[in-house]
Amino acid sequence: MSLSATLQFIGAAQQVTGSCYLIKLGNKQILLDCGMVQGADQIREWHKFRFAFKPKDIDLVILSHAHIDHSGLLPLLVARGFDGKIICTPGTAELLPVLLKDSVHLYLKDLEWQNRKAARAGKKLQDPVLRLQDAERAVQLCQPVPYKKRVLPLPGLELEFADAGHILGSAIVQLWLKGNQGMRKLVFSGDLGNPSTVLMYDPAEIGQADIVLMESTYGNRNHQDLDSSLAELTAALEQAHKDGGNVFIPAFALGRTQEILYYLALLHHQGRLKQRVVFLDSPMAISITGIYNEYLRCLEQSDLAAIGFKPSMQLQDLLPILRFTESVEESMAINRVTEGAIVIAGSGMCNGGRIVHHLKHNLWKSSNHLIFVGFQAQGTLGRRLVDGERRVKLFGQDIVVKTKVHTIGGFSAHADQSELINWVQAIGGQPRIYLVHGESEAQLALQEKLAELGINTQIPEKGDVIEL
Repeated sequence: MSLSATLQFIGAAQQVTGSCYLIKLGNKQILLDCGMVQGADQIREWHKFRFAFKPKDIDLVILSHAHIDHSGLLPLLVARGFDGKIICTPGTAELLPVLLKDSVHLYLKDLEWQNRKAARAGKKLQDPVLRLQDAERAVQLCQPVPYKKRVLPLPGLELEFADAGHILGSAIVQLWLKGNQGMRKLVFSGDLGNPSTVLMYDPAEIGQADIVLMESTYGNRNHQDLDSSLAELTAALEQAHKDGGNVFIPAFALGRTQEILYYLALLHHQGRLKQRVVFLDSPMAISITGIYNEYLRCLEQSDLAAIGFKPSMQLQDLLPILRFTESVEESMAINRVTEGAIVIAGSGMCNGGRIVHHLKHNLWKSSNHLIFVGFQAQGTLGRRLVDGERRVKLFGQDIVVKTKVHTIGGFSAHADQSELINWVQAIGGQPRIYLVHGESEAQLALQEKLAELGINTQIPEKGDVIEL
């Protein structure tokens, strides 16, 4: 029996975050990702948020990976009636409990603070739109499927994950849909990894496809080479040491933190790290580092061998000056350290988390250095600082920006323009290609480059529907 099949672009259409695509296959509805838009006020956005579909009508969610901009709306989906299957890789299934529970915990904490403020002003209190048990239920609905294993989650649908090389468990989603025009293969790139990224294998090549959804985050630029990036990081750390200040690295708890720890361990063992202590100031990043330790056998072995890794070791064993600061009190104590420290804290875009508190106490000090090692989306504090804003408001206070700001692009865990082109050129079958997960400037630049190579692409708008 053949089935009608369509795909609707719900999120991450002409923007980077909020990944979500709705597939209708006959009478079944399938979501590719269910991600949160980053950079917005979470309470305001979640309380007014309306799905473009009925959550209880969704039969299946397929996750490319665990990053919140791909998975963060799962608790809200559950709170509003979803009770179907969530299929992901084993690595993603391990990471989701940490990320989803942390996200909901932060939301509930912020809501409690806002309600206390409203109560003092005699205003109406807001009820939560989701609770921790919704995140727990989402985790219970997960059904892990390893790379390279073909499964049939629904009638007329076959699924196989390939390694995207982005973070632990990240996947390229391959779907075979039996529709009115026969079998069609849909490939969703998820977030494609940077082949230079340590610990991760290169993104898998895809032999054939009929429709491709390809991310385009760095569609308008190429990363500088890794050696230059490492030299730039080393120079920034040395300058901070000479200036007698501290270094602050806003890092995504998942993926980027573990990569930066690797490079700091490399510099330490080479005798090139002058700082006396490295604080990993993120309970979530600490938990995720523990999960990475459990999956070391699945990571790039040549990278681990390069820093003298032995099977009995964990990542933190390679950096003896590393300190985990899990409690709030330990985090607050860091601001009494005036020099010689590297502080890695979330969130990576400075739109929440402990890094914002550290910036409040340190942005105005010219001896300090702030190093961005990842993409900063429009609307985030990180983007404003990268763009050179000299005064910001944090926790109701105006803070002058005197800290030296560095942006190092070569550590990105995303494929750059050349790598995106190489990946899509390897796909046979002359597929219809749709560029997603990118700001307009990046997408248009990538579209133009691909057109020069005879590869036509389309840039869908939010809400667009295509026949599969």
